Amino acid sequence: MLKIGLTGNIGSGKSTIAKIFNILEIPVYHADIEAKKFLTDQTVIQELINKFGSNILSENKIDNKKLAAIVFEDKKSLSFLNNLIHPLVNTDFENWVNSLSSHYHYVIQEAAILFESNFDKYVDKTIMVTASQDIRMERIAKRDGITQTEILQRMENQWSEEQKIKLADFLINNNGDELIIPQVIEIHKKIRQLI
Repeated sequence: MLKIGLTGNIGSGKSTIAKIFNILEIPVYHADIEAKKFLTDQTVIQELINKFGSNILSENKIDNKKLAAIVFEDKKSLSFLNNLIHPLVNTDFENWVNSLSSHYHYVIQEAAILFESNFDKYVDKTIMVTASQDIRMERIAKRDGITQTEILQRMENQWSEEQKIKLADFLINNNGDELIIPQVIEIHKKIRQLI
């Protein structure tokens, strides 16, 4: 069973692409969603309190907005968070893959920072979803309701599209000027030929 990494910078539309793969009956592991679940783990909570103080809590739970405000303003804090969470996500992904039926030809790991976190070394091939910065900013503003400054802060913590494109095996253009379903189906065919 091949493991395929699906990535794209914030607002690129990789979640939409993941849904299309789901329709094609390809299992998708959403690393960013799974990572958030670890913020309820008591050991993780204690590590974060030790590092950032109890002001990151609301009603004895990690307040994602308070944590985001800290880590997206300071690269060392973001690095600490990533180093804490990423090994847990990687183990969870491997357990998820092992739990699947062997009749699947391949599975997808969707992760915003696939290359930045070195998760690409755990997959066989990578797909990069691209979109212009203007389009991505518009999508993020609609989806998350955050300010332009907050959007730019988050974008600055990701590698540029150019860096990722050089590393990716497959590209999907999601600017809206090219249909995405035919692009996904073409990549699906190419991946199946690798098996």
